Amino acid sequence: MYIVVGAGIIGASVAYFLSRAGAPVTVLDSGRVAGGTSSATFAWVNSHNKKPRAYHDLNVAGMRAHASLREHFATAPWWHGGGSLEWENGSADGYRARLAALQEWGYQVQWLDRAEVQALEPDIDLAALGDAPVAYFPEDGWVDPPLYCQALLAAARSRGARILPHTRVAEVLRRGERITGVRTDSGDLLEADGVVNCTGRWADQPPFADLDAIALAPTAGLMLFTPALAHSVQRVIFSPEVHLRPDGAGRLLICRNDLEVPPDATPGQFSDHAGRLLEAAARVLPLLRGVQAEALRVGVRALPVDQYPVVGAAREVEGLYSVVTHSGVTLAPFLGEAAADEILNRVERPELATFRPRHRHHKERP
Repeated sequence: MYIVVGAGIIGASVAYFLSRAGAPVTVLDSGRVAGGTSSATFAWVNSHNKKPRAYHDLNVAGMRAHASLREHFATAPWWHGGGSLEWENGSADGYRARLAALQEWGYQVQWLDRAEVQALEPDIDLAALGDAPVAYFPEDGWVDPPLYCQALLAAARSRGARILPHTRVAEVLRRGERITGVRTDSGDLLEADGVVNCTGRWADQPPFADLDAIALAPTAGLMLFTPALAHSVQRVIFSPEVHLRPDGAGRLLICRNDLEVPPDATPGQFSDHAGRLLEAAARVLPLLRGVQAEALRVGVRALPVDQYPVVGAAREVEGLYSVVTHSGVTLAPFLGEAAADEILNRVERPELATFRPRHRHHKERP
């Protein structure tokens, strides 16, 4: 039996692929399903500015895995395609050169004139574009993480997996250098052949810190949700000042990834930020003028210190495997499948060679 700790988008993916391969699985989470970063993320599936090449390729593999995963479900309500639109301030030549390099790597990029922008997204005020070239990335999309987690965990459960939310792991049990299971905060002992750390921003906290001390440098951003609007937005809009996408039920999600807030912040502290976000968004979508936020969420990113994923078996103890990453929404289905393959078949996937638990990812031990 395998225990997956964390019921966010990474944990749900690992549990799904383990169960699909026939392994018995128990998923534990100290809170609710998709209750951490998965509930407060822009959730854009892409591989735009993700260097070096190994990291770009990993994200492209994630995009392809999303498409493959959808073939295993009758419907995939979590997935929203349509691509993304992007433009930048500053040097148009520099922007074109950067995207030309992306095209050389095989990434699909199209340059749009103003009429084509208006045809795709009629709500955009063309004056907001200025003289900037506008790029369209047709293979991009976005995901509704709670729906994704629900669907994959329900599929795992149909294959016999146990899903135990509101169950905190107090201790990871070991016998010598071998992991044998976990003890929950209620005192229950659960035996296991292996434990998978999918706790995201909490991956450097007890009970895992003493076993595989991954060093994190989490960052946070503000997510603003509008009330239902009569908008026509169909895809991700990545403008220089603000990022927008639909969020279901007529809402829009507005954020800016470099609008950083303290990781321990609460949404109520950021009414001023919210006002500025809405003002910036209204310059792109005039229909947002006068609109007030319906909800605010602070999203804390699970960011290892070097900003790249940590995926693989622990160095000093057998039976512990970690999957900790930023870009988790893009990478989730690929990392879930690859982790299950490595755990069950004792193989090493070459796509993950650059992202193994190494000293550069880890806290120094005393």
